[in-house]
Amino acid sequence: MRPYLAATLVLLICAVQPARADEDTYQREEILAQLEVFFGQGAENLGKVVEKVFEEQGEPNAYIAGNEIGAAVAVGVRYGKGILNMKNGYRRQVFWQGPSIGLDLGLNVSKVFVLIYRLPSEQYLFQRFPGVEGSLYLIGGVGVNYLQSGDVVVAPIRFGAGWRQGVSAGYMDFTEHAHYNPF
Repeated sequence: MRPYLAATLVLLICAVQPARADEDTYQREEILAQLEVFFGQGAENLGKVVEKVFEEQGEPNAYIAGNEIGAAVAVGVRYGKGILNMKNGYRRQVFWQGPSIGLDLGLNVSKVFVLIYRLPSEQYLFQRFPGVEGSLYLIGGVGVNYLQSGDVVVAPIRFGAGWRQGVSAGYMDFTEHAHYNPF
């Protein structure tokens, strides 16, 4: 009985093919389709931003589609919430908040599509991701910046309305529950 069990086990191992890398990450076409669903018809111009991010970072294995509000008078704050989607099918609601400091002034409300790279599991998202951001919203605008903690990179693409301009340094702190304290 043991030889048959061992032979069956060997055959099963040989029959299972390793997963292709593109099955673990989102292809460009998948992300562009999700952008069109999330942003609607205005997503054509966002395609250029996504192309740039794909050229610089490759294919993401997760993304967040959500909303955000931010304000600054030299010192700024931002609050957001969205749905985390991982390529393995996992989905959950997440929140983020964070302070910023710099030459920054204004108020903006944005739809945010965050591409996430090299996220081993959803628990690795719940930390602070520091970065630098420049913005110029006169009525509306599109922007992307990169934030990194360890090997995990997040690239929030913001499509917003409001009036905001400046350069600032800060972080996005992803949490499982909404927090009012941006620190």
